[in-house]
Amino acid sequence: MELSVSVQGAGRRPGRLTLALRYLRRNKSLAVGLALLAFLLIFSIGGSLLIDTSTRAYPLAAPSVQPPSAEYPLGTDKDGRDLLAVMVRGILLTGTVGLIAGSVGIVVGVVLGFLAGYYGGIIDSIIRWLTEVLITIPPLILQIIIASTIVDKNKVTIFTMAGVASILSWMGTARVVRSQVLTLRERTFVSVAKLSGMSNLEIIFKELMPNMLPYLAASFVGAVMGAIGATFGLEVLGLGPAREPTIGMTIRWAQFHSAIFNQWWWWVLWPCLALILIFASLSLINRGLDEIANPRVRRSE
Repeated sequence: MELSVSVQGAGRRPGRLTLALRYLRRNKSLAVGLALLAFLLIFSIGGSLLIDTSTRAYPLAAPSVQPPSAEYPLGTDKDGRDLLAVMVRGILLTGTVGLIAGSVGIVVGVVLGFLAGYYGGIIDSIIRWLTEVLITIPPLILQIIIASTIVDKNKVTIFTMAGVASILSWMGTARVVRSQVLTLRERTFVSVAKLSGMSNLEIIFKELMPNMLPYLAASFVGAVMGAIGATFGLEVLGLGPAREPTIGMTIRWAQFHSAIFNQWWWWVLWPCLALILIFASLSLINRGLDEIANPRVRRSE
């Protein structure tokens, strides 16, 4: 009886949660990246529930240039913003811009990549020509030109920044997806799917897309990183939303008011630390997902 129970227990497969935890123990990059991202989400979302960011993250909400204290744990800036509220709201706004711009870039890139790689012919020629022409244009230059055409900076919103950051962000994804689809469409399982009567859309969504999900997930994280980096560059140059307390605009105003030279170190420290944590978490997650998507670096279970 005891022997039969032990044999049954030995043959039982571990649950998905157990397998996921085991994989995270091996994939340190993914585990640490997810932990950092969870911390940022708890800080920003949880903080927004405890702090009135609609007033304290904006000018004239507190005394100006107060160092960190019990009343203002992260201090205040020259315009009277509570930097704790600014960080809580700024991380949310910066993440929102990255998510929107990254989603637009990855969706456009995937659609064009699948159209070019699967259907080929004139569609492939047009998309490939368009990608090769646009990829020679430095994205930051074009983004600066477009953002600078908006005369009234008070009309610049988070959605405006996301739209500007998503320009030309799809080209890398489109090229790689096209090359992957060109390889996958010649596989045996695609030929079997065609013989079984599946339509082109069914083959794309049921056969090709599942095989590319790990790569697409890594590409999405990379697109979010690129969008956050692009918006940060525009904001530091003074082309971002002047009123919104994003991470980039916080550093922009600290630079504008010479915070370092005036020894207002806390004004520069916290947004720089938040930016480092954001990029560190996304970079580690991207590296961890690359292990799943890339067979050359994938570890066996």
